[in-house]
Amino acid sequence: MENIHLVGISGSLRTGSFNTMLLKTCLELLPENMSMELARIDDIPLYNADLDLPSAHERPSEVVRFRELLAKAAGLVIVSPEYNYSIPGGLKNALDWASRGEDAPLIGKPVAIMGATPGLWGTVRMQAAFLPLFQYLDMKPVYKPEILLAQANKKFNEQGELTDQTARELVQKKLQNLKKLILQNA
Repeated sequence: MENIHLVGISGSLRTGSFNTMLLKTCLELLPENMSMELARIDDIPLYNADLDLPSAHERPSEVVRFRELLAKAAGLVIVSPEYNYSIPGGLKNALDWASRGEDAPLIGKPVAIMGATPGLWGTVRMQAAFLPLFQYLDMKPVYKPEILLAQANKKFNEQGELTDQTARELVQKKLQNLKKLILQNA
């Protein structure tokens, strides 16, 4: 079987982010014949349609790099915190750049979404906020199992390793389901 290449995106820019730790856990738990490259979003400028018009000479280089990375991927893994009951601004901005134009690399892309928080609610509202975006871009989300890692500050050790075995099993299952979805849509 050919290798299935994914791109992983953390919606948190914070050093020591539980979401980045969870994304790195995904690297450990990838099913056989899958690989994942992590995308940076911290250097992507604010979306400006003047720089994205056909008359614009070129999109900013950070945007071009991000879009090319997404275009090569068979699927995405997005792991993000919840800010103000929604998607963090930096992540939403990066996805806005990737959703524009006929060559938008997000259109029809399979995606798994997860989130971690030190709070009790997981990231349910952030994940629900993605649904209109997925619908508009005809993305193919993996719905089950839901990964809403609450009290994340108690589930990672000092080295950033996810120590909660149930959570590890759920993440592994979610990644297996993403692989199945990608193969079904190939």
